[in-house]
Amino acid sequence: TLPTRTGPPTVGGRWALVPEVDTDPTVRAHATAEILLERYGVVTRGSVMDEGIPGGFGGVYKVLTGFEDSGRARRGYFVDSLGGAQFSTSDVVDRLRSESERSLGAVALAATDPANPYGAALPWPKSEIEGASGHRPGRKAGALVVLVDGHLVLFVERGGKSILTFTADRDALSAAGAALGSLVTTRSVDRLLVERTDGEDIHGTVLASVLAESGFTATPRGLRIRVT
Repeated sequence: TLPTRTGPPTVGGRWALVPEVDTDPTVRAHATAEILLERYGVVTRGSVMDEGIPGGFGGVYKVLTGFEDSGRARRGYFVDSLGGAQFSTSDVVDRLRSESERSLGAVALAATDPANPYGAALPWPKSEIEGASGHRPGRKAGALVVLVDGHLVLFVERGGKSILTFTADRDALSAAGAALGSLVTTRSVDRLLVERTDGEDIHGTVLASVLAESGFTATPRGLRIRVT
């Protein structure tokens, strides 16, 4: 008799015993610190607090200090203005030094991505119209950020209908627009339809012309780009 979806688990498939959860607090604390180093590259108070880890930064700090003593981590001033309680690994420090010697270019990320430092390791910068529009950036599911040379240039609300800009520099906006459009051309996102920017209609704005140069098409509702 062939196994069915409602049959007992012994009649089909491959099964393996899941390891028991290790409840030793020391083991769990060390594992958490290693995960943070791998996830963020540079672990700061802000990134730990954003994770909501039990014990907060104080608990993780003790473990990372132990890692430093044993050579598993390094402490230093890797990011300006964030103090000396920053931890990383030798490989990441070497990469930071090499990257600092050249332009990083533009990159579009999920707002919740650990690679986005804003709202975690770094505070969100303020846009000129933030108070008037009622829109605020945040590490929200579905939202996007576009960084140019590490600086926040665009915050895209979930669905792409509204965008906040954080610079008036056209070169930076052009680079950010191209990175945003590439999310669709590379099929990371099916489509984007931008209706408003900085609290006003997108049509006739500098961002509209920038997006048009990046492959967006003007429609009555806004600027659109989609998979063809």
